[in-house]
Amino acid sequence: MAAEDLEWERSKISNQDVNLMKRLGLMKKEDAIRFPSEESYPNPPMEYRVSFVDHLIRGLSPPIHDFLRGLLFVYGIQLHQLTPNSILHISIFITLCECFLGVAPNWALWKRIFCLRRNGAHNATYNIGGVVICVRTDVDYFDVKFPDSVQGWRKRWLYIHEESANSVEHNIVPFDGNAKIQRRYSWDAEASEEEKKATEALMSRIHQLQNTRGKELSGVQITAYFLRIRVQPLQARKNPLWTYSGANDANRLSNDLSVKDLEKLIRRITSLSKKDPIPSSCRVAPYNSTNPLPENHPTMASLPPLPEDGEVEEMGIVTDENQEAPSFVNDPVDSRKSAGSSEDTTSVQSPPPAVSPQRKRKRNDVEDSGTSKAEEVVPSPPKATYDPYVASLVSSDDEEEVPTRDVAPRTSTSHTLVISEKPVEGEESSPPQQDVDISTLPSSPLIPSPKRARVEMIVEPPPQLSSSSSQLLDDPMIKDLIRIGSQFIGYREYASRAEEKLAEANKRAETLARKLEQSETARKKAELAASEARAEADDAKAKAASVEELQQRLKDAESALHEQKSAQAAREQGIIKRLKSQSRRTLTQTDQDFDLENPVNDPLLDALSLLELHGREIREGVANASAGLSALFPYFFPKKEEPSTFLDLAKLFNSSEDLGLKMRHENMKVAVENTVALVADSQQTLDWMKVGDTDQIEQSRWKSLIKAAKPNTKKILAYLGIKPTSTPSSSRPEV
Repeated sequence: MAAEDLEWERSKISNQDVNLMKRLGLMKKEDAIRFPSEESYPNPPMEYRVSFVDHLIRGLSPPIHDFLRGLLFVYGIQLHQLTPNSILHISIFITLCECFLGVAPNWALWKRIFCLRRNGAHNATYNIGGVVICVRTDVDYFDVKFPDSVQGWRKRWLYIHEESANSVEHNIVPFDGNAKIQRRYSWDAEASEEEKKATEALMSRIHQLQNTRGKELSGVQITAYFLRIRVQPLQARKNPLWTYSGANDANRLSNDLSVKDLEKLIRRITSLSKKDPIPSSCRVAPYNSTNPLPENHPTMASLPPLPEDGEVEEMGIVTDENQEAPSFVNDPVDSRKSAGSSEDTTSVQSPPPAVSPQRKRKRNDVEDSGTSKAEEVVPSPPKATYDPYVASLVSSDDEEEVPTRDVAPRTSTSHTLVISEKPVEGEESSPPQQDVDISTLPSSPLIPSPKRARVEMIVEPPPQLSSSSSQLLDDPMIKDLIRIGSQFIGYREYASRAEEKLAEANKRAETLARKLEQSETARKKAELAASEARAEADDAKAKAASVEELQQRLKDAESALHEQKSAQAAREQGIIKRLKSQSRRTLTQTDQDFDLENPVNDPLLDALSLLELHGREIREGVANASAGLSALFPYFFPKKEEPSTFLDLAKLFNSSEDLGLKMRHENMKVAVENTVALVADSQQTLDWMKVGDTDQIEQSRWKSLIKAAKPNTKKILAYLGIKPTSTPSSSRPEV
């Protein structure tokens, strides 16, 4: 495979991304983020680390959480080598643990769910985003709905300030662009048997959160929750999320996002389209200050090994001798541009490669290693099957116990005791020997009974009795034979009674078998009925949840309607108040009052009617004023064109210039012109230069001359046929 590392390029961050980070509170501090200038390769300043915009909007913020710091250390990777979807995986896992499981992020639980894989193509290896976190194929986990690709995320890199009170070496590893990605044993590390037992309750809770009908929890709901409460899961925080106290929580970075911004951000980091609804809340109530953890809730602390803990065995690199062909998570388009502009991650359910024997780590009971191999369990011997029929016979109260006695018959050369497996044909079965363990239970009719040992006694023909029979009766051997015969008769009666009891026991066994069959049928019916009842209960719960949701929506609608009515009433009151104020103002200005002709007892309509009357009066007055001013306009402004609007016309008459004085000056000009015309018509010789030289005339002399000329002026005007008015300052003389 031709290896071709994707190179760094100049950072290209848009104004939209900057505004988004500001709204998210990521730039609240002045030195929190620094943007690269012209460099095409990261060169972070002191105490700064390299990150990406798409990492920050998915829950990352310095100082980083110890869980993420431990992951980077154990897996032997750097922050820039994780894809955005991997960052979101970690954020969702931490939120799930703290808000819905009520525990700190658990390293053992993480190993049961996730593993690491390379991210690249067959002809290229990625250094930027070259590692992706995947869900193991045998684990049922939340469907997060990751996008198939995050376009151009590798070009949106920046510098984040490392905030921590600890030493720098215990925080994010300093940026090293030359560090190659090397696969390690920890990438496929699985939880040990002890860790599986310890986290079994957590896995059961996760499955319950996924599969509870009507209350299914999804990865999108978890993502929307930590974005909505404005807490970065991957940030080292003062308090866990199960103590979240709302708007005043110390871990919040900003105020609540608007609904539009929140939906836009969720659609950006997931594969939801515009048609898919965004969950407004989680179907399962998360733990917080209003929903605290239950009493005696178990606390489980399990962090991955941290750098200050020292090296761990799982960090060993898989060498070329024992590593298989590298498996890539995806195979993107063979294009440098497309590979560099997309995340190139496929579904989180990527199959992990088989682990070869050389790669399996030997377990030496090393503590704090973070991983452990499952111990081999020795199969236990199969247990005997429980037989209800035998149990019923054993517990029977009617069974008799025969005492054990030593009654072995005396034998001689002519009497032989033979124990055989089969009875001799034609003979009755001998009674059981008393020294044999008679506590053995009778066999069930459904179980093959073992072969019973039989005692056969061979007796020679008795001798013929004669007169000496009394001597024979006194023979010890004859006495023994007689005694044995009597015992045989007793044993045969005992065997008959035992056979009767055995038959009775068989009948009871058959009865118990029938009852057991009936009980089994009843059990199946009960299980079926219980299953149907559970289904009905689930349906009832779902319907109840729907009814509760409808009731809540109805309540919200009623509240909104009430608020709208209140707002409408307030607006109407404001309108009435303003209309009444306008009416009073109009009454003050016009000194006229109006009475409504047909009142409707509606304050709003009455005020509108009154305002309409005032408005009509004002319109009539304005029309009359416009007509009057238009008639006077040519007398005061003979050389000007009448304005098109009444406002401009009124401004001309409201000028600071004295229009009356101007009118008098016009009249005087006419009078002078008429006087000059009369003098010229009289053909008298005048020195007009002296007449026009008025600068030498004193003001008092000028006034006296005007006063003396007044009578002559009137005569001249009368001669010309002009009749002056009584108020020449306000009107023009009529001709």
